[in-house]
Amino acid sequence: MYYRSINEVLKAQYGCKVYKLALDGGFTCPNRDGTLGTRGCIFCGGDGSGAFAASGSDVAGQLAAAKARVCAKGGKKFIAYFQSFTNTYGPVERLRPLYEAAMAPDDVVALSVATRPDCLPEPVLDLLGDLNRKKPVWVELGLQTIHETTARYIRRGWELPVFDWAVLELKRRGITVIVHVILGLPGETREQILETVDYVGQSGADGVKFQLLHVLDDTDLYADYVAGKFRTLELEEYAALLADCVRHTPPQMVIHRLTGDGYKKHLAAPLWSGDKKRVLNTIHRYFRDHDVIQGQKFTDNPK
Repeated sequence: MYYRSINEVLKAQYGCKVYKLALDGGFTCPNRDGTLGTRGCIFCGGDGSGAFAASGSDVAGQLAAAKARVCAKGGKKFIAYFQSFTNTYGPVERLRPLYEAAMAPDDVVALSVATRPDCLPEPVLDLLGDLNRKKPVWVELGLQTIHETTARYIRRGWELPVFDWAVLELKRRGITVIVHVILGLPGETREQILETVDYVGQSGADGVKFQLLHVLDDTDLYADYVAGKFRTLELEEYAALLADCVRHTPPQMVIHRLTGDGYKKHLAAPLWSGDKKRVLNTIHRYFRDHDVIQGQKFTDNPK
C-alpha cells in the first residue's frame, strides 16, 4: 500500500523540502468570545491549538523569526500557516492585509489558514478565492468527528451539514481543503473513528490531518481525565488505529499529519506523545510490519 504524504507531494512539486511557518494572527474564536461560549472546545488549550505558532510581532516579523529557526535545517521554501484559534474570524478588511503580508515573500509558496466551518461567510470565501489565484491557498477545517454525541461533548458548536457546506463552497473556488480528525476522543469506538475517516474521504476534501487526542492541563478535558471518565491511547494501540485510518483513506488524498503534540509543560496524557522521535519510529515500524506502506520514505507533516 502507498499513501500520499504531504512532504513527498511538496518535494515533488518544488524540488525541496517545504517548511510550514506557524503564525499567530491575534484571532479569537466564537467558542471563546461569548458568541457560542467562553471556554473553548473541551480539548483546546490557552494557545488555541497554536502551541508552536510565532507571536509577538507583525506578520513580517513572525515570518522572519520562524524562518530563522528552520533555515539551519536547509529550509528554502515555506508555507505561511495561520494556526492559532479561528483564523477567518474577522472582517475582510482585517483579514486581507494579514493574508497578503504572509503571502508576499517570494519564498512563501502557499498560504494555509486553520479555521472552523461555521466561520466562512461569503465575503471571506471570496477573499480566499481571490488570493488563491495569486498563490495556492489551503483551508484547514477542524471536523474532529462526524458523531454528534461526541461533537456536543467536545463543544464543537456546529453540526455536520455546516462542514459539508464549507467544503463545497471552498472547492467551488478552487481552494485546497484539509480536514482535521482527532483519534481517541472519549467514548468513540474504532468503528466510529473509521466512519469519520470514510466520511472525510468522500467529502471532496484534498487532505487529512490525523491528530492523537492528548490532554493538556489547561483544558476542561483535563478535569474529566483526572476524574477517570476516559483513558488515552497507548502508543502501540495508536499505531494500530492509525494504520486502519490510513487504509481507509482514499489513495488520492494527501495525508498531512500522522500524530500531534502540544507544549510538554502542559501535557498530562499520554506522556509518550511528548517523545516525537519515539512516536514516529513506532508508527513507522508498525506500518512496515503490517504492510501499510511499501517502498516509500516515511515522513510526517512539514514543520
